[in-house]
Amino acid sequence: MTLDEYIEQMSSPENEALAQITRHTNVHILNPHMLSGQVQGRVLAMLSKMIRPARILELGTFTGYSALCLAEGLSPNGKLLTIEHNDELESTIRHNLSLSPLGEKIDLVIGDAVDILHQLVLQNGSQAENSMFDLVFIDADKRQYCEYLDMVYPLVKTGGWILADNVLWDGHIIDPAYDKDKQTQGLKAFNEKVKNDYRFEQVILPLRDGLTLIHKID
Repeated sequence: MTLDEYIEQMSSPENEALAQITRHTNVHILNPHMLSGQVQGRVLAMLSKMIRPARILELGTFTGYSALCLAEGLSPNGKLLTIEHNDELESTIRHNLSLSPLGEKIDLVIGDAVDILHQLVLQNGSQAENSMFDLVFIDADKRQYCEYLDMVYPLVKTGGWILADNVLWDGHIIDPAYDKDKQTQGLKAFNEKVKNDYRFEQVILPLRDGLTLIHKID
């Protein structure tokens, strides 16, 4: 038994809806390793339950697994907005969200995250409390993480949280062989940007492919 297998066995299992999504994604979807999976899914759900957000924003839906995990912590009337660029996944995502009652709390938008964030920033120019997000999960194009961070910042309440996935990038982040890789460059720039921004406090968890917890303090 590996340590990862032991951790999975000692962690709460997936519910049936999430287990179905895991099976379908691994059999039918390209790059199934992009799925959050049991352990990270439980971490996302627990973080959300601790924060009890009224509004969650997710950049990068994939097949809907992480959205359903995050939705577990929503306040009773809470909503989650998730953005996915790959329109070929839309029917799969909508089916997967329908497997859980939490799917009714989730609004899926298909399109480019930067374009949609521009619209959200314009719509939320007043920064009214009820139009801002308590929690943001960034899991989209790694080359654009810095841009995403700048764009979501005004959409997050002071005291709110930003989670960023894949920040260790399978160890490539410290491997000189990947110094010219655009996605690795994007993640390295993002990690440095967060580290040097006084408006945040942050920690990287060595979970799966690296998960950064960012607390907006200003």
